[in-house]
Amino acid sequence: MVKRKRQQPVVFIDLEHPITGHSNSVELEEPENVKNLQPVSPSISGMGPVRRRRQLTKKVGRNGAIPVRKRKLDSRAFEYCFQNLWRSSPEEKKIQFTYLDCLWFNLYLKASHRRKVLKWIKDKEIFSKKYVFVPIVCWSHWSLLIFCHFDASPESKRRKPCMLLLDSLQEANPRRLEPEIRKFVFDIFKEDGKCKNLNVICKIPLMVPKVPQQKNGDECGKFVLYFIHLFMEAAPANFRIKDYPYFRFH
Repeated sequence: MVKRKRQQPVVFIDLEHPITGHSNSVELEEPENVKNLQPVSPSISGMGPVRRRRQLTKKVGRNGAIPVRKRKLDSRAFEYCFQNLWRSSPEEKKIQFTYLDCLWFNLYLKASHRRKVLKWIKDKEIFSKKYVFVPIVCWSHWSLLIFCHFDASPESKRRKPCMLLLDSLQEANPRRLEPEIRKFVFDIFKEDGKCKNLNVICKIPLMVPKVPQQKNGDECGKFVLYFIHLFMEAAPANFRIKDYPYFRFH
């Protein structure tokens, strides 16, 4: 008797464009060990991120599809979907990017974990990439911070570093995070020794572009994944502040 190979379930991120009404879907293949998978999260007692395993229960339809859009993403589900999105992206695109764990910013805000988080970030060598994704989850709400051209000197006149903060809930005032973000970036540069004139770091522009907005309270995590997908597809070779906001996220 020949055993049939189990069909791999597929995760769909399906978001409707708020203006055109067109659906934008990202299809993500689910790994074989999904039942035991818990995405990477920081180990508070250890030296860095570790992968723990926990039984997850999912309802899978006849076609093997797991409808992500019917539930709110917690940090575990977000990291799982992000890793699938990252793996499915072309290598020639990924070479410009890196990312931080979705819990690191939140952990950084806690003084007892700050030193470990800064060490983990230093080990990621983010200053060797043009773009760095920093998913943020605070007060049960997801937003996306993107470091642009941190591989360039903050004192450069030709290619200046800047930051983008993408939030699908503008009415929540995304700039409320600006003081914490600026301290976060200042400490990252200080830990790495990247810039001798740390006063320049405080002047790195933080821009909040207009992006598609969520229609209910459960979509913020999925919109962050959607923004990552769009940015990886269309990010320019050089993001120039003077041309802002030519690069749209619609």
